[in-house]
Amino acid sequence: ANVPIIHPQDPVLRIGSNLTASCWVHPDLGIHASSLYWTLNGQQLPSSLYRVLSPTNLSVTLAALSASRQTSGDNLVCHNHKGHILAGSCLYVGMPPEKPVNLTCWSKNTKDLTCSWAPGGRGETNISTKYKLKYKLRWYGTEKECKDNTHTLPYSCSITQDLHLFTPYEIWVEASNQLGKAKSDVITVDILEVVTTDPPSGVMVSRVGQLEDQLSVRWEAPPALKDFLFRAKYQIRYRLEENQEWKVMDDVGNQTSCRLAGLRPGTVYFVQVRCNPVGIYGSRKAGIWSEWTHPTAASTPHSERLMSGSCDSKSSGDSNSTLRRELKQFFGWVRKHAYGCSSMSMKLYDQWRVLMQKSHKTRNQVLQGDKS
Repeated sequence: ANVPIIHPQDPVLRIGSNLTASCWVHPDLGIHASSLYWTLNGQQLPSSLYRVLSPTNLSVTLAALSASRQTSGDNLVCHNHKGHILAGSCLYVGMPPEKPVNLTCWSKNTKDLTCSWAPGGRGETNISTKYKLKYKLRWYGTEKECKDNTHTLPYSCSITQDLHLFTPYEIWVEASNQLGKAKSDVITVDILEVVTTDPPSGVMVSRVGQLEDQLSVRWEAPPALKDFLFRAKYQIRYRLEENQEWKVMDDVGNQTSCRLAGLRPGTVYFVQVRCNPVGIYGSRKAGIWSEWTHPTAASTPHSERLMSGSCDSKSSGDSNSTLRRELKQFFGWVRKHAYGCSSMSMKLYDQWRVLMQKSHKTRNQVLQGDKS
């Protein structure tokens, strides 16, 4: 065949290396090598880089190659004097992969095990690089490769079959391209310690009667874990409508309701809840926090002080208004002593009554002392 040839064809080279390529044309074509020229990615290369090796062979030498512009390679092309393409070669210029880093894994509702990682070094090898997530059961398993790369998350893979909940896994990532290989550190993962779940469902935020500084928050456990979740930890965060700063409540524990106290009257608040599965199948460790729920909005009642001066039409008002006054004082006291998820129990109320009675007694004794 009289087809012109470039040698080497499609070489893979390290960044910074040198390359000498030659374009050979068949003598029958009647083309002299000195009439040829070279282009790289469409740009003509200066003739100072050429060398006529023979009447049918022209070389070009490229020094200190920089990285390929794209993983599909750079186009080195040999042309005749009229500009027609005679032959071409792709140059793949890059680096061997570095050790992959930041390997972390989590399990959504114990139904899978997903791991993600980051390429090592600066991350970009500039040539096609394959990553494989490998795993085996810690004490006796055979090495397997994760096949599900359908993730939208780059550098991640999900193991979805034959999951062992009670045996730890050893997991690592292998990176390879035509210039070399690299392997991440091996991590040990116990699925029950890396469970995450959907956010809680059915979040409701409502007023607590006419209490102007409180809101009640209720929610339900994540549906997927209802069957086997022994306990769950919840966290609430809330913020004012016009403020981007969230206040986080850590002490919610495993209850599915909470009362927010010490809020601003007549104000819209956004509230979110998230869940951490704890004690799945007796595991001692907490899992991984879920995403936050979508914000739920509610407003506190306007301050009652604006209503003062309105007439109480109920004639039985005396005992009612005493009780109302007492309750108001009580909630004022609670506000000072119990921020966050205040468990408004009768115990607290009793505690307060005892305090009140003591202070009344003291006041009466002082008054009697004055009279004598």
